[in-house]
Amino acid sequence: MTQENKQTKKKVGRPSKGIKKDQFLAIKCNQWERSIIEAKASASNLTISEYLRKMGVAGKIDRREKVFPKEVLELTGTLNHLAANLNQIARIRNGIEQLSLKELSELKVQSGDLKALAEQIKAYFL
Repeated sequence: MTQENKQTKKKVGRPSKGIKKDQFLAIKCNQWERSIIEAKASASNLTISEYLRKMGVAGKIDRREKVFPKEVLELTGTLNHLAANLNQIARIRNGIEQLSLKELSELKVQSGDLKALAEQIKAYFL
């Protein structure tokens, strides 16, 4: 492989992070302190590491981060799953038996409508 080919070849996989978190910092605490830290991290919907980093750097946690209720996440997940299934049905059907242009366009519209509905539900709770 020439040098030119190596430079033009696309990389696959997860994109690299701009700033890697490669430093390890251990702390000592008692059981009571640990349970307090874990509870506050959980209440902030952060991992313990994220919570301690934000508290150490900023001294406070921005609580404006919204978390959707479990039911909303399940509903939007189901809607997205249905939209994906519609696309899969259309692809399979196209391989075996050709859909008419009308059927194909209806499937695409329904798939788009389901995705839009999922986004509207999320936007409603923001």
